[in-house]
Amino acid sequence: MAKTGDPARAAAGPAAYSLDFALDRGSPVPLYYQLAQQLEAAISDGTLAPGDLLGNEVDLSVRLGLSRPTVRQAIQSLVDKGLLVRRRGVGTQVVHSQVRRSLELTSLYDDLEAAGQAPTTEVVRHETVPAPPGVAAALGLPEGAEVTFLERLRRTHGLPVALLGNYLPAGLLDLDTARLETTGLYRMMRAAGITLHSARQTVGARSASAEEAARLDEKAGAALLTMQRTAYDDTGRAVEYGSHIYRASRYSFDFQLLVRP
Repeated sequence: MAKTGDPARAAAGPAAYSLDFALDRGSPVPLYYQLAQQLEAAISDGTLAPGDLLGNEVDLSVRLGLSRPTVRQAIQSLVDKGLLVRRRGVGTQVVHSQVRRSLELTSLYDDLEAAGQAPTTEVVRHETVPAPPGVAAALGLPEGAEVTFLERLRRTHGLPVALLGNYLPAGLLDLDTARLETTGLYRMMRAAGITLHSARQTVGARSASAEEAARLDEKAGAALLTMQRTAYDDTGRAVEYGSHIYRASRYSFDFQLLVRP
């Protein structure tokens, strides 16, 4: 897979020109949608890498024998999904592939790093607070007991993907803000000798508030995925409660469903 900024790849010209598009003009599926689906698949499998240029709409429409509005609609649908970006003086450029995460007891940071998504973290809040009622119940603590609260903004390829809120029992482990910006919370817990064993998790969806939209570089009212998780160690003790929101345009959960015999 070519890397962003690869000189040889840049010299070769717009990356979309090397793709073999198969458009079925007799299909009831609109041509713009066919083109968008094939571009999205190329981004997802790495054929089109972050930083690759697609060329302008006029060149693509001539090459594919499509009208300019058809090409524009295909590109706009992927811009809306956050897969492409239009840069003045540069052209239409691949941003990233959507983050797909399996529902397992893993750290978002570790999953992104393993997928080559170049995660970075901004620690927004790191403080000791009284446990709200729901958090206290999840962690098995008296209401108002002191807990450590973390709020972090997670980015991939420099763009926001998630806003993470985590509550931990006070004194569970020493959390260094600088370290939190370079690694994942679960990795720090494992390093402190905490063995994560299981979790209870709920996934949902809602619209972004104005403040959330601003932090996640979305429009107010944009779709967000939500996740609440209580994690337990190997003794059955609740060691973390997380309440996270993710940009639906850049993030999805994968489920594997099994049929009971």
